[in-house]
Amino acid sequence: MSEQINAFELAQKQFDHVAEMLNLNPGVREVLRWPMREYSFRIPVRMDDGTVRVFQGFRVQHNDARGPNKGGIRFHPNETFDTVRALATWMTWKCAVADLPLGGGKGGVICDPATLSSNEKEQICRGWVQAMWKNIGPRNDVPAPDVGTTPQMMGWMMDEYSRLVGQYTPGVFTGKPLGSGGSEGRTEATGYGVIYAVREAMKHLKIDSTKAVAAIEGFGNVAQYAAIGFVEILGGKVACVSCWDRHDKKAYTYSKKGGIDPRFLLSITDQYGTIDRKAAEQAGYEVEDGEAWITKEADVLIPAAIEGHVNAETVKKMSDRVKIVAEGANGPCTIEADEFFKANKIFNIPDFLCNAGGVTTSYFEQVQNDMNFYWTKEEVLQRLDTKMTQAFHAVLQTAEKEGVYMRDAAYMVAISRVVKAMELRGWLNATW
Repeated sequence: MSEQINAFELAQKQFDHVAEMLNLNPGVREVLRWPMREYSFRIPVRMDDGTVRVFQGFRVQHNDARGPNKGGIRFHPNETFDTVRALATWMTWKCAVADLPLGGGKGGVICDPATLSSNEKEQICRGWVQAMWKNIGPRNDVPAPDVGTTPQMMGWMMDEYSRLVGQYTPGVFTGKPLGSGGSEGRTEATGYGVIYAVREAMKHLKIDSTKAVAAIEGFGNVAQYAAIGFVEILGGKVACVSCWDRHDKKAYTYSKKGGIDPRFLLSITDQYGTIDRKAAEQAGYEVEDGEAWITKEADVLIPAAIEGHVNAETVKKMSDRVKIVAEGANGPCTIEADEFFKANKIFNIPDFLCNAGGVTTSYFEQVQNDMNFYWTKEEVLQRLDTKMTQAFHAVLQTAEKEGVYMRDAAYMVAISRVVKAMELRGWLNATW
């Protein structure tokens, strides 16, 4: 079994480490260690069988010094307040390192969407908005999809908010369906953003991407397009993907000699990221234990599932061939894993830099909603490539200049930008 971690404690430890390096004022440090606002509420829903079930909902707004809070809403049976706090904190740093005029937020509902009907999910979505509508909006907090939520669900949420405020307000949620205020390129954005960052890391390390192999954990939206991008953009091979099977309630690794075909696997994957195991086996795929992905002979590991899966136990299984760990998920690597990477000179692309493509394109969606003018997919992805490349090199330059680990450098860039915004707004008064 993998070790259990508290995601918020990890987020705070990572912050504390860099706060010491930056010699941050204790008052400023205490403000940034904790969210500015937290909401916890109950959502009563009449189920399809006529019973009433009450769901627990959350929203955390970590820091809005640089602009409106931004961050997804997760529907997950194991959601916790501390997980939401951690993700909101990381969103603040993610928006800052990508140099977006946004702060960090995150939301959640404790439920298993795979067990709910479309009607039941719609009721939860509308109930979440009914609880939060006075505290969200295009100028103060803009939620988006995350684990277990979809563009359709954002459409329902946007509609409920618009109904409550009395005017069509597409910019209150991002990740919406096309034709309902959504942006072209949003589906691919996070996974392709990972690949743009990996491409720049390979250039830095002088690795030929056409001869490179990646192993990927996960096969949700981020992992799907990271796999497609690694093959189609970089010209490399993907040895395997590992994904959760919602039927068996366990993870499996899917691999194939010569590399997987990510578009084929996508064609046999349901909306929750579960691959049809029988169809994969018929196509010649080997099906192994869920943790087998990390043992593969690969140049690049892309953990793109959930937090804490690359830890003191699992890093021992890594191949000596690994040169880059690109964090597609939020918080997939523990402090112990970081120490292993440092000791073994493995180049790490930290989560809030590596997976910033999603929030960057969400920001583009907000901009398009405000203008009521929409870009082509090519325009969106080109702007995303530019933003991700600039962000990567800002962090790399700091890492080289200060002689620090990439995660520390990313935190230095992000924290400095947030503190600067707080200073410019007059938040850092003499009593701090």
